[in-house]
Amino acid sequence: MTITSLPGTQRVLVVGQGYVGLPLAMAAVRAGHDVVGFDLDIERIKYLADSTSFTADVPDTELQAAIDTGRYAASSDAADCAGFDVAVITVPTPLREGDPDLSFIAAAAKTLAQHLRAGATVILESTTYPGTTEELMVPILEEGSGLAAGRDFHVGYSPERIDPGNHTWGFGNTPKVVSGIDEASLAQVAGFYGSIVETVVPVADTKVAELAKLLENTFRHVNIALVNELAVFADELDIDIWAAIEAAATKPFGYMKFTPGPGVGGHCLPIDPSYLSWTVRKRVGRPFRFVELANDVNEHMPHYVVERIRAMLNTQGIAPSRSRLLLLGMSYKKNTNDTRESPSRTVAKLLVADGAEVRAVDTFATVDAFSGGVVRADLTAEEVRAADLVVVLTDHDDVDYDLVVREATAVLDTRHRLDGPNVEHL
Repeated sequence: MTITSLPGTQRVLVVGQGYVGLPLAMAAVRAGHDVVGFDLDIERIKYLADSTSFTADVPDTELQAAIDTGRYAASSDAADCAGFDVAVITVPTPLREGDPDLSFIAAAAKTLAQHLRAGATVILESTTYPGTTEELMVPILEEGSGLAAGRDFHVGYSPERIDPGNHTWGFGNTPKVVSGIDEASLAQVAGFYGSIVETVVPVADTKVAELAKLLENTFRHVNIALVNELAVFADELDIDIWAAIEAAATKPFGYMKFTPGPGVGGHCLPIDPSYLSWTVRKRVGRPFRFVELANDVNEHMPHYVVERIRAMLNTQGIAPSRSRLLLLGMSYKKNTNDTRESPSRTVAKLLVADGAEVRAVDTFATVDAFSGGVVRADLTAEEVRAADLVVVLTDHDDVDYDLVVREATAVLDTRHRLDGPNVEHL
């Protein structure tokens, strides 16, 4: 189909101003739209109104510039949702005891329904199982507004593709999958995103778009689990898994490089594949074995890291309960402050339970990462020398790794960032 960007300024409402919603809001402002960023987190709204961002993907200067245009406002008042032309839902979709929790989507839809008017467009971006847009969101919008989807207003789904800390692929140049419940809705959804991103990719219906998002993250999850399990076996077989990976990566076809680590974190990999597994089990009646196996492998990796730490301490004749450990990196991913589901936090919790003195260095991570007995520390020669073992969990670029190798008694590097006689790799 031919994509035509929406003409002129639209009143855009972005429900949720988290790691997905805030970059989207900024992109819409840059495109010339009037944007309200709605979030029920009053403290977050206060920070945003004060031009203080919580994500490195949106610097404070960009947020301030958006506010200065007069075309961006952050609000926790539902009354400010009125009058939208396009509303985009970017709220969390966590798991609760293994089942999808779509309560945030439902609450957002109920709020939008009160302000929905003929001709408007509602788009869901939150990751969820196939069918959510049409089976959950649309009925709520119709019941609360008295309008009919497709006839009176437009509905679509476009999965978020935010990769925190990625300086190559950002919001604007990452292709955007778009869908609608009918042709008219698809045209509106594609037109909106066509005004704020370089490339849109229309698909047949919302279920295809919903499944595409789960497929993307399940692909990564399964392949990371593969190399994680290989790393465990390679260590037992006394084979350098990292050298094997680099060798395999020289093949120019039929191979994609994945590397092992202390586990998976963020919202996507620990959660999204489980949405797909839940859907298959509930609707087809069979387990999605690849996902469930990948979950098992990746969830075990923090425990395996702790086993390796205990073994390295044992070679020094030090019991974990008498050890002083220095962890480098508490975020789930390098060069970001995102600690959601971070395996580093699980490793730290297990070590504290062992009775170890646990100290951590991370200039990116928010203060909540340093809790439960974990002491925040600065990276100094004295700090490194005082540690019985230094553990690289997240390889931020602002770390002086030469200092670490030079001053550390021993290092367990789970990211293959360091080399030296005192360094062991995962």
